[in-house]
Amino acid sequence: MTPAAPRSARRRLDAALDGLAVTFRGMTAHPDEHNCECHWGSPEELARLKVADRELDPDLLRRTWAATDWSDHSSVLRRILPQFARSLVAGHTDPYHDPDEIGRSFARGHWQQWPAEQSAAVREFLDAWWADVLTDPAPVLPAHDLLALSAEASGTLGRWLAHWETQSGATADRHLVEAAARWDYCLLGDQLPWYTWDDEEEKRAELTTWVLDHVRPRLVACGVPDELLHRIRLLGLTEPARWDDPHWPGHQY
Repeated sequence: MTPAAPRSARRRLDAALDGLAVTFRGMTAHPDEHNCECHWGSPEELARLKVADRELDPDLLRRTWAATDWSDHSSVLRRILPQFARSLVAGHTDPYHDPDEIGRSFARGHWQQWPAEQSAAVREFLDAWWADVLTDPAPVLPAHDLLALSAEASGTLGRWLAHWETQSGATADRHLVEAAARWDYCLLGDQLPWYTWDDEEEKRAELTTWVLDHVRPRLVACGVPDELLHRIRLLGLTEPARWDDPHWPGHQY
């Protein structure tokens, strides 16, 4: 049997990964960059970041993107970005259960202030990865986790929600159901479902409004259990009406 052709979104993502490799070829950390030998790694490992295009072992890659105390995080991020992006897409980066922290590694690099060709390559990667996940029936990273990553990486939530809203069909509905079931506990407690650096209340309000206006009608149409529909409905109530509702799930905060 002939293998199925890659989805167009996957072809776009592959092209974006290739674009990162071309755009950031030859990049290195700043020659004077340093980090704590006790907490980050050895001088030999640090020296690898100052050599262009040398593949890092997975543990060193993880410690590098996760470190928050580089003198020039932008240069470090540019050095690792092609390998980092491929590891993310493949699901090889640990700890993968903290996508918001991965997004903040992008944000610490201030990539939107880089030269136009570089910032465009990063933006296309994030956009292409989002488009791919939304059309993948079984993505390595769930859509709700990639939303947190992308929102933190870009400092904005609305553009990612707007794209998600354009998706239709069984795959898109499945992602929405998974997201709603993942988010309802935090949103009912007036909390954003991921940690953010800033504008938490604004992001929470924006996400809640989107869930009520867009997600809930989609959930009704695809026949999800009444319990989930009631939890989403409760987002439209203010306290104490929310708590006094007979369908309040009894969450403790």
